[in-house]
Amino acid sequence: MSDSKNLSSAVLAFIVGACMVFSPATAHDIVPGAPQSKPIVIRNATLHLGNGTTIENGSILFEDGLISEVGASVRLPESAQVIEGAGKHVYPGLIDAYTDLGLREITAVDVTIDNVERGELNPNVRSWVAFNPDSELIPVGRSGGVMLAHVVPGGRSLQGQSGVMQLDGWSYQDMLLEGPVGLCVNWESVVPRGGDSKEKAKRYDEQIQELDDLFERARRYGESIAAEESVATDVRLESLLPVINGERPVFVEADRLGAIESAIAFFTSRQIPMVICGGADAMHCVEHLTAHDIPVILVATYRLPRRRSDPVDALYSLPSKLREAGVRFAIAGEGSGYPGGASNIRNLPYHAGVAVAHGLPREEAVRAITQSAAEILGVADRVGTLTAKRHATLIVVDGDVLESDTRVIDAYVQGRKVDLGNKHKQLYRKYEQLP
Repeated sequence: MSDSKNLSSAVLAFIVGACMVFSPATAHDIVPGAPQSKPIVIRNATLHLGNGTTIENGSILFEDGLISEVGASVRLPESAQVIEGAGKHVYPGLIDAYTDLGLREITAVDVTIDNVERGELNPNVRSWVAFNPDSELIPVGRSGGVMLAHVVPGGRSLQGQSGVMQLDGWSYQDMLLEGPVGLCVNWESVVPRGGDSKEKAKRYDEQIQELDDLFERARRYGESIAAEESVATDVRLESLLPVINGERPVFVEADRLGAIESAIAFFTSRQIPMVICGGADAMHCVEHLTAHDIPVILVATYRLPRRRSDPVDALYSLPSKLREAGVRFAIAGEGSGYPGGASNIRNLPYHAGVAVAHGLPREEAVRAITQSAAEILGVADRVGTLTAKRHATLIVVDGDVLESDTRVIDAYVQGRKVDLGNKHKQLYRKYEQLP
């Protein structure tokens, strides 16, 4: 009995020890902000409205989570908290328009990754349901000024539905701003690379036919529901109805010219609204993009050229060229499917900063990570600009947000003050004490 008890104790000790050693990720201990309880006025600051304009020595008033007034001067409610903003800059909360934040924690640890569903045709998958509100990467992103994220599922072919998340809250329900935003499709996997040309063509035709059949089934399913016929519920077909009816766009992951052109041909012929995500070769088919008014979410401007013949700054200068060509675009960080992914969401403003160094006007770069992103994602009526009646989701910084030495001093999500602590700062303070 004694030996059995000792063995049980040893086994228990081993399990506890193993959990401590091999635990892949822990929840951050930062408490979400409390609801705004009194009016807040930030005055004498430089206001970057997000629409391409600024107000020097301006003031902003927000109450009950919404912006009330913005301008050279605003009213001062009797109970207002006044924040002196001299020398400071106020921006709308930055929006990462294409990321797997909350779905992928540590790329090398499988159990922390929940961004891909089994199979290739998963239009019913909802990214926000799997979103981890306690991800350690969220506070890190907030310290870089990112207050909102378009969270997309990964995988091949039809990946699922995406959602826009606010980066503060107790649960995914608290943090969800809009969902679904649209259907995410990996078109790079539809258009084959390399290999035998006949085999590639055959595989491509098979995949197109498979998608076409699924969309046609969804259309007939919708017609049956509209006719009040008795049909068995099919969540896959039901999730496609808003897309084929033109109510929501398809976010098409495509970098290569062939993939972009193929996607445009497929979706425009079916009158399905679309957004190109990635877009490295967007300038090579700009006439198609402008003809159909297709916006582009440029993922990670700080990338190497795709071709040996491309100039070294091909992707750095791409935002400026798209602007000149009249293509609507937003800039995202290293999004879903890219090596850094969500762990590099903090670098979003620097991707926009690289574009400024290569021809994009500074306030247009700010717009690319605020208002333009909000417009493409369909949430510009609530976020993306410092405008009356919009959410008080904003950041206060001590310099140009596009510069790496700028610090975010204060941040608010719907008027709730956000704790800007994170693991990086904690470790910095720890090792600052190293003898």
